[in-house]
Amino acid sequence: MTNETPARNTKVMNRFDLTSRLVAKLKNEEAVIGGIGNTNFDLWAAGHRPQNFYMLGSMGLAFPIALGVALAQPERRVFALEGDGSLLMQLGSLSTIATLAPKNLTMVVMDNGIYQITGAQPTPGAAVADIVAIAVASGLANSAWAADEEDFERLIEQSMSAAGPTLIGVRIDDKPGVGTTRRDPVQIRERFMHGMSVREPL
Repeated sequence: MTNETPARNTKVMNRFDLTSRLVAKLKNEEAVIGGIGNTNFDLWAAGHRPQNFYMLGSMGLAFPIALGVALAQPERRVFALEGDGSLLMQLGSLSTIATLAPKNLTMVVMDNGIYQITGAQPTPGAAVADIVAIAVASGLANSAWAADEEDFERLIEQSMSAAGPTLIGVRIDDKPGVGTTRRDPVQIRERFMHGMSVREPL
């Protein structure tokens, strides 16, 4: 018996490539919440759309914000993209999401084991913690590591008709994000609210 986690047996993939694959599957004005830093830089670069929300400055809030959107608009599919370091700041959100169980929420954890944007410091537990196992233990039974890009796409498609929230873990490399999100919080909020059909454009 070893301490090696299932994540170590998965392919190391690229965040921008995975984000692009996800965006290419969006056909019905699905909401996408991007966590801070490289996660939303890649979301911006993969295809800017009014239904994207780009989190700025606060670690760990992509899943809680996505939960709020999923509960407010249960007919809309909601995706949340978060880094492993940010999720570690808000692990309690997993049990809250499991309890409320929105069936329209899919969470993707981009795991490279480092706080990349602040200097590549290793995250606590990077070598020993299994984020998917933590999610399962929090009550999110529909959680899995993506073995490779094709498996990631399969899991995304499967999540679109799931009966409860889905969490997908992906191991990624340490390549920097592609592009840079325009840092205008008011514009991001207003555009997203328009994308969610709750406010007319300014």
